[in-house]
Parts: sequence; structure tokens; C-alpha cells
Amino acid sequence: MDRFNAMQAFRAVAELGNLTAAAKRLNLSKSVVSKQIAALEQHLGVRLLNRTTRRVRLTDAGQHYHERCAHILGELEDLEGAMQAVHEQPTGQLRVTVPVSFGQRHLAPLLPGFLAAYPGINVDITLDDRHIDLVAAGMDAAVRISELGDSSLIARRLGACEGWIAAAPDYLARNGTPLEPQDLAHHNCLVYAYAPHASEWAFTDAARRPQRVAVSGNLRANNGETLIQAAVQGTGIIRVPDFLAADAVDDGRLERVLSAYGTDNPGIYIVYPYTRHVSARLRAFIDYLSNAFRGNGTGGGLGRR
Repeated sequence: MDRFNAMQAFRAVAELGNLTAAAKRLNLSKSVVSKQIAALEQHLGVRLLNRTTRRVRLTDAGQHYHERCAHILGELEDLEGAMQAVHEQPTGQLRVTVPVSFGQRHLAPLLPGFLAAYPGINVDITLDDRHIDLVAAGMDAAVRISELGDSSLIARRLGACEGWIAAAPDYLARNGTPLEPQDLAHHNCLVYAYAPHASEWAFTDAARRPQRVAVSGNLRANNGETLIQAAVQGTGIIRVPDFLAADAVDDGRLERVLSAYGTDNPGIYIVYPYTRHVSARLRAFIDYLSNAFRGNGTGGGLGRR
């Protein structure tokens, strides 16, 4: 039995609660993972997992072993990362999750340059607007566009964006232009499903007093590009980040409304789980993105890149 590989297999199963998911993370077959854990249990002389047809659960001994196992493997991974950093030759796989539209518009153009600069790194990008549990999904980092609350994740700010309210000129000609936030109650508002308080849009007036307006409409989507396309066709009013709406506003397909009122201005962050030593490959990726976005003026918003 290769004890190191068996410990990695056990940690993956313990974190994901599923042999199939663990096998996918480790790029192994399900049968290999099962055999590794069985060999580990035989070696230790204790049962670590209780298996059912759908999930596996840690025994008391398994819970204790997982805590120590995760710590030991984390120390080894940190040591490898530190050694890579010393030699300045980052290698290995880097798994990152990124919001769909942001990834397509702003991250994708940067990837060829990063891969050319660091040929030893293999990048696995997952485009997903949801906030994925990074540890459970085996992700190294995530790009998130939001105001971060209390979190166990470490965050580095890459830039900012501004929330814009916009609609097609045709829609406004047919339905009137809202002059204050309360007017939105009489409009068809297209809602981004993953936004906090999705059906309640926040504003501040000239005196910086906050107000929230309940909105409703006939379209709710978990992707900003979908809302942009519907708005351009005159379906309703949207609230989306400036980097999504800027092109359509510039060419006249959309018109900004309520621009005198402040809206949410979320930060753009790259976040990653806490570890004492960030791997050389993740450090290289973070620094590359930070330099690229700073060079393109994202500190004041992405809309005019």
C-alpha cells in the first residue's frame, strides 16, 4: 500500500462524501479509490467510513483520522509549494472557478499569456456563477464579484465594478423612463437569480441615504448575458455590472436609467482557502491577474476597459 496515496484518497472521500466525486477529483477510477481506503483501514485496524449506496460517512475514528490526515497532507503540500517558490518554477494543476460572463470577457483573454509565462502549470477553469465550496470541490481559488462578508477564505482585491440600471430605448418609449427608484415597481424588471436580495434592488440618494425597492418581472436568470440579451430586445429593465452592459450602452442598444442614484459597487476578488504557504502556482496566478487588471484600469471599474 502506498500510504501517501491512500491518505489522499481518504481525505478526498471524507471531504466530498462520495467515492465517485473523490475519484473524479483524483483522476482515478472509483474501484482504485475504494481499494486504497480498504487497504488503509486494514493497515490501521479500524473502520474509517460507513458506506451506503449513495454516500459515505465518517466513523468516530474516521473523523479523528481525517483531522490529523488533512493537517499532515496540508503541511506536505505547503512544503512543496514553498520549495517551488524558492526555485521560482511553479508547476502542477491549478483549479479555479470564475463567474461565467466575467470569465468569458475578462479572464479568457489573459489565459494564453499566463500559460506561456508558466508552462509548467496546467489550468482547469470552471465557469459557474454560483459560490462553490472551494474545499469540497477541490478548487484552489475563485474569482468572486461581491462585497465579501465574514469568511474563512483569504481574499485579494483585483478591482471594482459598478451596478448599472438599463433598458432598451424601445422599452422606455413604450413604458416610460423611471425617474426615481420607486418607479421600478411599475416596470418589468429582469432579475439575476444569484444576486443577494435578487428581487430587492438597493440604491442611495443624493444624501447617501439607502433605500431598497422591491422589483418583479417575467424573467429570472442565473446568467447576466441572458438578461442583457433580453433587455436589448426590449423585454424589461436590468441591473447588471458595468462590464456586461458597457458595450450595449455605448452602441445605443441599451440606455442607462436612474444614474443619479447610487447602486451597489461590488469588488472583484480572487479568494482561496487559508493555508500558511500559498503554492507557487497559485501565487503566480494571483500576481498575474492583479498586474493585468491593474494595468487595464480596473481599480475604478471594468465597464470602460
